[in-house]
Amino acid sequence: MGEVKIVEYEEKYHSDFKRLSYEWLEEYVSVEPEDEIILNNPKEVILDNGGFIFFAKFNEEIVGTVSLIRVDEYTFELAKLAVTKKYQGLKIGKKLMEKCLYVAKQKNAQKVILYTSHILTSAIELYKRFDFKEVPLINNKYIESDLKMELKL
Repeated sequence: MGEVKIVEYEEKYHSDFKRLSYEWLEEYVSVEPEDEIILNNPKEVILDNGGFIFFAKFNEEIVGTVSLIRVDEYTFELAKLAVTKKYQGLKIGKKLMEKCLYVAKQKNAQKVILYTSHILTSAIELYKRFDFKEVPLINNKYIESDLKMELKL
């Protein structure tokens, strides 16, 4: 098996960001208005506000993505974590999570939050392995999310 490399967003990866995110959303939940805003304007919504988008590259193919959206000076939201179906089960999501948490710590964040749904049991298991804890569901911008999790750094 080849090596998985984590790379940062470049404009040339915008179509990969959309492809992976739509594939995941359409498979497991649905595409919401907030998703459309983020996916169509990642530079303005995520990057220009101090956030990050990372990709998992396997044999020169982009097979996964994740975003860190800046919420405030001390908080990031982990969002748009997706690994294409063909490459699930290879710990690519774990590598993407590790990169996000490393960067969040480097940027002196105190916590990382995320919004998810109870139906996404594999994702929730991954988050729990990184010590994310359930917290009250407030400031939820996603229609289908029924669970908020937080990791104190």
